[in-house]
Amino acid sequence: MVEPKLEIQMLHDRVMIKKVEGAGERRSSAGIVIPATAQVAKRLVWGEVVGVGQHVRTVKPGDRVLLAPEDQYEVEIGGVGHLVMRERDLHAVATEATQHGTGLYL
Repeated sequence: MVEPKLEIQMLHDRVMIKKVEGAGERRSSAGIVIPATAQVAKRLVWGEVVGVGQHVRTVKPGDRVLLAPEDQYEVEIGGVGHLVMRERDLHAVATEATQHGTGLYL
């Protein structure tokens, strides 16, 4: 018997995020490779929003968001790891047009 596919709907203020690749190993401005295991301070990572609950006001699916890896829960869907967290735990959203931006761009 084939199981039916069930659509996932996020609840309340929860956001489901897919981590953007390359969040581990990185290069310094001088070209030195810094391994993912090297940790000087708590490092924030970028992810892509794939689902939001009905009380989420600031982000929408497709947005790139900045988050702290330790503030999340991980779930595997279709063999791909996703993160689930509250909207208030997100630190920033990368968007094309904003009124209160930093002047920095990805």
